[in-house]
Amino acid sequence: MNTPPKKELMNRSLSTITINIGKSGINDSILDEIKRQLKDNEVIKLRFSKGISEEKQNFIKEIIEKSNSKLIDFRGNVAVIFKRKR
Repeated sequence: MNTPPKKELMNRSLSTITINIGKSGINDSILDEIKRQLKDNEVIKLRFSKGISEEKQNFIKEIIEKSNSKLIDFRGNVAVIFKRKR
């Protein structure tokens, strides 16, 4: 997968959809929404609740694996992921 430069993707992420992930974690409906948004936008932000700080690394790994996407940036409670449109 040929990925655009990180700076370009971060600039695009400023105006993208943000999906909030709360204490209930990740389920099929959230994964479906993430896949749909990646298909439409290529770049999305995931915002994690402060109450799940220990689990967010595992959630990110699961999201990336199940959506075939790539982690671009992860700071604090916000992750930016990318998946090239076909």
